[in-house]
Amino acid sequence: MPLGFAAPPAEAVRQLAELGYDGVEVQVRETGAHAAEELTRTVEAAGLKVLGIGTGPVCAQDRLTLTDPSPDVRRHALFRLLGAARLAGELGVPVTLGQTRGTFLPGLEDMQRLWAERAVQQLAEEAADRGSRLLLEPQSRANTSLWHAPGEALAFIDSLDAPAGLVLDTHHLDAEGVDVVRAVTELAAVTGCLQLASPSTRGPLTIGDPRLPALFNALREGGFTGWLTLEHTQDGDSPKAAARSWTALTDAANAHF
Repeated sequence: MPLGFAAPPAEAVRQLAELGYDGVEVQVRETGAHAAEELTRTVEAAGLKVLGIGTGPVCAQDRLTLTDPSPDVRRHALFRLLGAARLAGELGVPVTLGQTRGTFLPGLEDMQRLWAERAVQQLAEEAADRGSRLLLEPQSRANTSLWHAPGEALAFIDSLDAPAGLVLDTHHLDAEGVDVVRAVTELAAVTGCLQLASPSTRGPLTIGDPRLPALFNALREGGFTGWLTLEHTQDGDSPKAAARSWTALTDAANAHF
């Protein structure tokens, strides 16, 4: 994954622990509850925790989406997502959904929206039944045709028959012209994860980023209880990228608190 730490899991968690990170969000492509024990053992050996299960590779690597015109592709996509939800449930953490919901084709928009809504309802129910919780990520229209703005995503999860929350990503919010600090201020209580990157490049965070203290304040005052994910380009050196972001975060936190 171009936005993830580029190393085998055991090496990645060891290096992240040495930098001071508390946990990891694990992006999965094809797996299920059976992987929980090995994953937990690998991550906890470094003193970290698995905080969430992401599903980006289902679409990013295999092009499987919930709105594909092919019924077999849609079934396969949902099968993968349900496996991720079962893994998340076994670990007792949320499962996130981003671009795997897909994009619309001319003339199929209404049907594709219905396919996506039904599938996400099923995913939310599966997650809840397994002791997990679905977190839906508003993403830019460059990635998907559904739920671009936080308000759209919130309205949809409020319609579900299972508990769900949001993932907010500073890159996607910027791309949609949404004020990041305002969105976090308003939605901190229903946000399970905040994904961070530098504003223009989507690279590692930089010291002195003026948004970081404001975001910390918004999260604290809004009752945020989730986790922060550094989801950004790695610039060819994941340890260095992770260190840069960690330094920027701790500098902002120390200055704010």
